[in-house]
Amino acid sequence: MRLGVISARERGELRTAPEPPHLRVPWKRLTEILTYISPLLAMDLTMIKKMAGVPLADIKRSGGWAPLVHDRAISASFLAPTLHNFSLSSPFQLIRALPHESPTSLRIARELITSFFIYDTLFFLFHLSLHRISFLKRIHMAHHNHGEINAQVTNQLDIIERLGLVLLANFSLNIIGSHVLTRTLFIPIFVYLLIEIHSGLDLPWGYEKVLPWGIGAGSKKHATHHRTGAGFYEPFFCWWDKALEFVERRHVVKT
Repeated sequence: MRLGVISARERGELRTAPEPPHLRVPWKRLTEILTYISPLLAMDLTMIKKMAGVPLADIKRSGGWAPLVHDRAISASFLAPTLHNFSLSSPFQLIRALPHESPTSLRIARELITSFFIYDTLFFLFHLSLHRISFLKRIHMAHHNHGEINAQVTNQLDIIERLGLVLLANFSLNIIGSHVLTRTLFIPIFVYLLIEIHSGLDLPWGYEKVLPWGIGAGSKKHATHHRTGAGFYEPFFCWWDKALEFVERRHVVKT
């Protein structure tokens, strides 16, 4: 079932079944692809990757620094970004220092669930600010500039919002010390869920129909957000949206 479809009466047409949105083929989206990749690629090639459970000496070595040199400016914490030590022998950050131990299945499952909960909370606050703070609204306008919602709207983002989305996901994984294998699994799940909620389709296998207690947001709620421009600010769950609705309802009653 397609969501966010304008009725024939609203379109002023006689036919009852509107055509599906016309999607551009990938080769016609090269500018968008380059815009998306460029800032992420620049960060990837210049910043040292600091994976959880990796000794500082290995992190230094991967970034072109001498592992035995005591440099207080270089920390193993991801909260302290470190530039690659550029040289002729190592012009870019191409090596990744990985942890020596493999994670258990329980650890991966725990980290995946926790990181999605953290990201959902952080993006709720970020997304809410894009709608409520006047000078930030123009950043978010590009994402709502469409007719019927469809999967390609997922990537229809201003560069600032795009970086915010990626950095918040990265922070959600790093803050709990996620294993690199968890990060590898997180990415395809994350991308799939983003595409699903922007698909404009009420899928019978939608994740919100699988999760218990109605905690999932899903494509229906997100299509409503895109249609009205308000409410349902969380990407994947809905408890913070319900809390915000409760607070705002109480405020209206008091005033």
